[in-house]
Amino acid sequence: MRNEINCFLFDMDGLLVDSEPLWKRAEKLVFGQLGLNLDDDLLRQVMGFRLPEVIEHWYRYQNWPNPDFQKTEREIIETMKLLIENEAVAMKGVYELLEFLKSKGNKIALASSSSMELIETVVKKLNLSAYFDQLHSAEKEKFGKPHPGIFITAAESMNAKAHECLVFEDSKNGVIAAKAARMACIAVPETLHFNENWWSIADAKISSLDEYLAIEMNILQ
Repeated sequence: MRNEINCFLFDMDGLLVDSEPLWKRAEKLVFGQLGLNLDDDLLRQVMGFRLPEVIEHWYRYQNWPNPDFQKTEREIIETMKLLIENEAVAMKGVYELLEFLKSKGNKIALASSSSMELIETVVKKLNLSAYFDQLHSAEKEKFGKPHPGIFITAAESMNAKAHECLVFEDSKNGVIAAKAARMACIAVPETLHFNENWWSIADAKISSLDEYLAIEMNILQ
């Protein structure tokens, strides 16, 4: 399988950037102002969702008076932008793996459920623009993850077929989306949930991106 792969698709939140704690803070703040008390376990339910889907999900969970979904979305985005600009750091192995893949002439895309506004904020903050051929946001798709649309779109933008693609994902919804797109997928779960059985739907599971880099380096030796 490895010899066919020449296109690498990366999720963003929790994979390239350590943003899941930032998302939790932003959501707890904004939804808390609307009367919702959301803990980390509840927030984990919406990992991989697009922000409008997150807002709709929590409104169904507990209605709040005079809902204005667009205003709520804007408040979360603005809060996240500030947190990213001030606190965001890359996950372990990000630069080393991207540098290695780029040096081998591979196609590389970022495919995230986050808005393009937040994608661009992260890419700028972490100085990642030189590594990616394409940036894709699921906000432009009819359906978000676990629908495979974003990965199919990203692959098509680089003239890559499904069997040529390898997806890196840290969320259950993202892994499901990648496999539904008929692509190989490596799961990179957070430590707390690393040993959960359902990661077996991925083709492989690693603890960080530098673990995959070590595998690549061994293959080439």
